[in-house]
Amino acid sequence: MKVVILAGGYGTRISEESMTRPKPMIEINGDPILWHIMKEYSHYGFNEFIICAGYKQHIIKEFFANYYLHHSDITLDFSAENSMTVHNNVVEPWKVTIVDTGLNTLTGGRIKRVRKYIGEEPFLLTYGDGVCDVNIADVVAFHKKHGKLATMTAVQPGGRFGTLEINGNGVIEQFAEKRKEDGGWINGGYMVLEPQVFDYIEGDSTTFERKPLEKLSEEGQLIAYKYNGFWQCMDTMKDKMYLEELLEKNKAPWKVWED
Repeated sequence: MKVVILAGGYGTRISEESMTRPKPMIEINGDPILWHIMKEYSHYGFNEFIICAGYKQHIIKEFFANYYLHHSDITLDFSAENSMTVHNNVVEPWKVTIVDTGLNTLTGGRIKRVRKYIGEEPFLLTYGDGVCDVNIADVVAFHKKHGKLATMTAVQPGGRFGTLEINGNGVIEQFAEKRKEDGGWINGGYMVLEPQVFDYIEGDSTTFERKPLEKLSEEGQLIAYKYNGFWQCMDTMKDKMYLEELLEKNKAPWKVWED
């Protein structure tokens, strides 16, 4: 099953970093968040990736074209031989297709543009800016069991703001952290889609999360895989710092692979 990753947006909410690189290429502890997502999928045996690039797409292409340089020790001999030796070459079992899906194409359009690389088979889809410790193999099994055209991993993100407990006289009695369970379910990505889903996408100006998913929902063809575990998007510098802190403390739940 191929994995499609949406990685073409501008990432304006984290412009401190995205001014110089695509949001999925923003590093957390030295590696792009896109790499972390791919390592998650690879851990569960999904190793063929189609990356829907757009904004500064050349940076993504250059990263993978020179992947072994980023993850191996090298010796450059500038003498007469003018050679390069790669030591302990790190090899991933990946096949990576990077597609320029346009600078201003919306999410649905990006998905439709890579149809020829997917073929008429089910595929996985997620966003290039969020990590999760969901068992992806379980999501796929759930999708196959229920026989719908689309399965979405639904998550409950932690609240960004604390809550106040106020009594009848207007007195604040307690400050409390907002629990995940107090919020609604949201689209966490990590989807499984049947090829018929392409027919719900009109073109470049289609936002996948609007008309296509809404239509699938109306027809009873969209099912939620409810997940209460770890999920975190990287929308802001605060999010990036939080993810880095988890990695530094060896408490990153999404890091299910071995170094």
